[in-house]
Amino acid sequence: MPSTPTVTGRFAPSPSGPLHAGSLIAAIGSYLSARSQGGRWLLRLEDVDEGRVRPGAADTILRQLEALALDWDGPVQTQSSRKAVYREALVALQAQSMVYPCACTRQEIRDFGEHYPGTCRSGLAPGRQTRSWRLRVPDHLPPWEDRFHGWQPSPAPQYDPVLLRADGYFAYILACVVDDGEHGVSEVIRGGDLLALTAVQRYLQSTLNLPHPQYGHLPLLCDADGRKLSKSADSPAWTGSPSQAWEETLRLLGWTTPAGLHGASALEWRDWACTRMAVEQPLYGTAPLACTSRQR
Repeated sequence: MPSTPTVTGRFAPSPSGPLHAGSLIAAIGSYLSARSQGGRWLLRLEDVDEGRVRPGAADTILRQLEALALDWDGPVQTQSSRKAVYREALVALQAQSMVYPCACTRQEIRDFGEHYPGTCRSGLAPGRQTRSWRLRVPDHLPPWEDRFHGWQPSPAPQYDPVLLRADGYFAYILACVVDDGEHGVSEVIRGGDLLALTAVQRYLQSTLNLPHPQYGHLPLLCDADGRKLSKSADSPAWTGSPSQAWEETLRLLGWTTPAGLHGASALEWRDWACTRMAVEQPLYGTAPLACTSRQR
């Protein structure tokens, strides 16, 4: 009989700063999902936007994951070393007329209300020069099924996202899709802020003849004012104890944690959670994608 394909998950933080408390939800959630199925868990540093990389952040992230006993398979992947691969994917899309050059500046796009209206879709205006390359997205995309939230309806007409920016950096959406496809990622467990991007990512996968991973979106951790914790907002780095991080993260995912594990090592928490999930515990239910919790 043919063997069952190995589940491959991944965690892909940006080294624009250390992990904050909200990052741990995606890290622990994606790890538990892959490991409880006997699968691989890859670590990728999404440093394709080199202008946002902070010195020392990558090493800090690795140390934070090690403190949580989150071990990864294979070498740590980096996007900054894969520009030629992304260029090759862009050339393939250009050959199919799936992308088009855009001359619009950031200020012009802000004047549009941040939603690009397709100004350059039919060609550049006389005298305008190419600044970026955009993906030509159809007005309607097919629905898709989220692992935790069920079928997501066909979204409203989409903007055409930039794949190659005016500053020469490849955009997250292209690099992420190419990397997931090349590395055999079969499931993507991540924060709910990326739910709206998934339909376009799936479309880009189709244009590049790449398989669709299973997607599952987890709740966001917000500050006391209801704002999502993020590195771009300089949310404080996670500095608490690994035991507390495991306990609080699992509770945010809807788990009931045993009193006997309070204060246990990260390794004990990890092994208990993997075993329980493999036997009976769903990773996450259907609670709202946003939640509020005070950082400690």
